[in-house]
Amino acid sequence: MATDADITTLLTAARGGDRGALDNVLATLYRELHTMARRQLNGQRGGTLDTTALVHESYFKLIRSQNAEFADRAHFFAYAATAMRSVVVDYARQRLSQKRGGDQQRVTDLPDDITSGMSIGEDMLQLDSALQRLSEMDARLAKVVELRYFAGLSEAHIGELLECSERTVRRDWQKARLFLLAELQPG
Repeated sequence: MATDADITTLLTAARGGDRGALDNVLATLYRELHTMARRQLNGQRGGTLDTTALVHESYFKLIRSQNAEFADRAHFFAYAATAMRSVVVDYARQRLSQKRGGDQQRVTDLPDDITSGMSIGEDMLQLDSALQRLSEMDARLAKVVELRYFAGLSEAHIGELLECSERTVRRDWQKARLFLLAELQPG
């Protein structure tokens, strides 16, 4: 099993343009990426986007990005969460453009984590729009949501990434959650 130092070394090489190093990182962290993808797709049935497809689509986003900087394992997973969110939102847009469902309900709750289930469709698009508005108001709050909700990172890891305390992350999560719940309410 690769240590955090091994991963950081590979990430440094990948940042320097070594595509093989990035491939090694992805192969090493594939299981964790798959777990992240499973969290994002939890409870989804009948769609063409499965966990493996989500990991692979996210990988393509990662290798195509010119400005991706992965200082360490945590930064890599933060970026992977952003890539996965982007893939899921694009998928939801495509799905809704093909089939406009009249039976969709507005989101009325935002669970503490994505494993509680949110459908890929209107719900995900509403959440993405609300996150965009939150990001315009306070980028750090939006990042906390993305890292906690989509990547499943702990408060400690989020604090490390954002260079703040776990307590600050907890407060930010509560503020962000209240904002998003208000934004997602009907009417």
